[in-house]
Amino acid sequence: MSHENLIPTLEVPLERDLFLRQLIRELSGTLQDVVGLEEASGFVSVVGQRVGEHINDSYRSALQVDSLSREQVSDVLVDLKRRILGDFYIIEEDSEKIVLGNRRCPFEDKVSGRPSMCMMTSNVFGVIAAENLGYSKVALEETIARGDPGCRVVVYLRPTAEAEAAEGREYYKA
Repeated sequence: MSHENLIPTLEVPLERDLFLRQLIRELSGTLQDVVGLEEASGFVSVVGQRVGEHINDSYRSALQVDSLSREQVSDVLVDLKRRILGDFYIIEEDSEKIVLGNRRCPFEDKVSGRPSMCMMTSNVFGVIAAENLGYSKVALEETIARGDPGCRVVVYLRPTAEAEAAEGREYYKA
């Protein structure tokens, strides 16, 4: 798995303040569009999908590609979280899945007791993986929001038996 990683050197317009402003903007628009939806994770999921599309487009544009490879997808997932002050890292990756860990949430202490906020991660990761690789299923196995010391996120890239058995959300290329 050796590949040249140009991702951290790209001029991608992504940093914490911009990310949070875009998040608030998309959330308020979504709340207006989807009046009556009661489940907070449902709101965050819609916003996460839209933010994931924006981020995906930014990386594709910066790399000047129509689609990211699996290696680029994993690099982008780690890089986008780094840019918004998360501390995600690859635990394991192969053609079937990318397993990521995280030591620091971009939402910091505001995420404690708010697992619906983790849908941002699920949707952003799921959209980027599916839009570039055709399919993904994201399993949030451990989260800081639920009181775990860190996060463990599995992004399945194929609908394998292991992926089907995992509790998570599926994403498909639009």
